[in-house]
Amino acid sequence: MTIKKVVLKLGDDVSTDIIYPGRFMATVLPTETPQFAFADNTDFNRRLKAGEILSGSAIAAGKNFGCGSSREQAVSCLKGYNLMIVARDISRIFLQSAINLGLNIIICPEIEAAEGDELEEDGGKIINRTSGKSFAVTPLPKARQAIIDAGGLIPYTRKLLGATANR
Repeated sequence: MTIKKVVLKLGDDVSTDIIYPGRFMATVLPTETPQFAFADNTDFNRRLKAGEILSGSAIAAGKNFGCGSSREQAVSCLKGYNLMIVARDISRIFLQSAINLGLNIIICPEIEAAEGDELEEDGGKIINRTSGKSFAVTPLPKARQAIIDAGGLIPYTRKLLGATANR
């Protein structure tokens, strides 16, 4: 039950072009993509690169977060800062990339949060500690959540292979 501070509030239909602009597509290494997270939001990008945004902070978003292209860099740049995404809805392709890379995502259809609010995960709900309101979470299937919890598909697979090697 860790409390996360909302460091960015976004609306509906935030595309991968906003998260990771297409002009940076030549940069694909997960160690390099974070520098371009929200590059066109120059203040937020500067704060990320300067270390002013704490690891584990939250981005609150509306419906259809991560729509647009299937660029995996939009996920890896957020994962590089260990950001948590709490959105009313997440686009299908972005959701699968987030699971594969182990990005902490929470689907919360009724979430109400503003920048500076403190959110707490509590089982099947998000509690906005600032407003005192709580909101139901739409859980991911257990197998998908297990991949996120392991840090992504590669660490998850390594864990499974290690378990079978120890039999």
